[in-house]
Amino acid sequence: MSDVTRKRHGRPVHHWRRDLVELAALFTAVAVADAVANLVGHGPDGPELLLVSAVILAATAGFHTWWARRHTHAPPDADGPDTGTRSLPAQDRTGDTTDTDTTTATAATIAPGATGAAAGPRPEPTTLWRMRTTVRDAPGSLAVLCTALAGDGVDILSLQTHPLADGTVDEFLLRAPAALPAADLTRTVSRAGGSSTWVERADAHDLVDAPTRILGLATRTALDAAELPLALRQLLGRCTIRSLPAKAARTERAQEEAPVEGVLDGTVLRLPAPEGGVITVERPYLPFTPTEFARARALVELDTRLGPRIPRGQDVLTLPEGSDITVSRADTGDLDAAKDMHERCSKRTLSMRYHGPVNDADRYLNHLLSPRFGRTLAARTASGRVVGLGHLLWDGDETEIALLVEDDWQRRGIGGELLGRLVSMAIEAGCESVYAVTQSSNTGMVAAMRGLRLPLDFQIEEGTLVITARLDATPVRSQLPYDSHQ
Repeated sequence: MSDVTRKRHGRPVHHWRRDLVELAALFTAVAVADAVANLVGHGPDGPELLLVSAVILAATAGFHTWWARRHTHAPPDADGPDTGTRSLPAQDRTGDTTDTDTTTATAATIAPGATGAAAGPRPEPTTLWRMRTTVRDAPGSLAVLCTALAGDGVDILSLQTHPLADGTVDEFLLRAPAALPAADLTRTVSRAGGSSTWVERADAHDLVDAPTRILGLATRTALDAAELPLALRQLLGRCTIRSLPAKAARTERAQEEAPVEGVLDGTVLRLPAPEGGVITVERPYLPFTPTEFARARALVELDTRLGPRIPRGQDVLTLPEGSDITVSRADTGDLDAAKDMHERCSKRTLSMRYHGPVNDADRYLNHLLSPRFGRTLAARTASGRVVGLGHLLWDGDETEIALLVEDDWQRRGIGGELLGRLVSMAIEAGCESVYAVTQSSNTGMVAAMRGLRLPLDFQIEEGTLVITARLDATPVRSQLPYDSHQ
């Protein structure tokens, strides 16, 4: 009977029957002990037998005390191996669980006040890996896999499960010894029952748990329509994203218009684009899971409900000769102002920018200004006239950068200002490089690219110059007011 049931009005209730039973048991024990003592003590070897029994009991108690101190259950000391193992119980995973996160566990405990020398040797170098494998949907399958990873000294930082019809896809973020190659990691997983294993290097950005990362992507998408392709790429990993307008989607049989709920076809996702048409996401090296498909569809639905939008801040610049211009984001609402700028540009300027017939220049503007295909910056005079355009275009896995400055405003630093801000946007979006396509005689574009102070690669083919800037250096610009998502 618990203490709760034995208390009444805040005071314990005494049961007299229980007290009588305990008293009778005490008297019986005393009587039995007295009988045994008389029987043994009055025998021929009674005193010696009692003395030997006392010595044996004292020795047993001492041995038990020594054994308990030697085999204590205290945490291992800092000098022991740090496997980072956590006990994961065998579980019966069903389709109800789609996302499970585990947190990092520390395998060594350092006493308070311990110095660096007393804390033990420095930890061995480690490597972060992202791994995805398919296991049987049976109780204990995850426990077997985790035990095998622990045997190689691999720490599981996070775990997501993607239930399928014929198994479960487990996606891990692992911290493994730097000396453990990816091939050995794959073999360990295969021996533990994993199949279709995929492994790639991870970085510190992957340490953010999945719900937090998805909420951040949803926030960025809600504030800026140009973020949708980037959010999908960061959500789904290395993939190619294409957006087909409604007319093109209807004319290409291979890219039929996607239904409202979208289509999941192995390594291809097809989702209805917010402005009409189809968004196609391809990842040839790894099939998509239903969980990934649901997340991607939710981002697209969010973008569709919010409609066209861009941040409306601006940055005011003073040119060397004293004129003030503003730099801000532009979209299809600026189409007429961009066409007017085309009318004021010379044929030579338009041909250097569009590499084709200048009469077709206006046809590209609707695509270039759409937030679905990238980001556009516009340089405007105090009267609001557009005198320069800079484009950052999502080109599959690569990012193209392009500039157009009206003739009368060239050689004043506008191109460099636009280019620096576009590169900063590319760095913030996680792009590894940007490239510009121009003519080899376009010395202004070459000078602007060199002004970025980034590693550059130059390729010339039949008079066409492709300049690629690697974005692994310090960002050339800080975040600007019009790109602060406020």
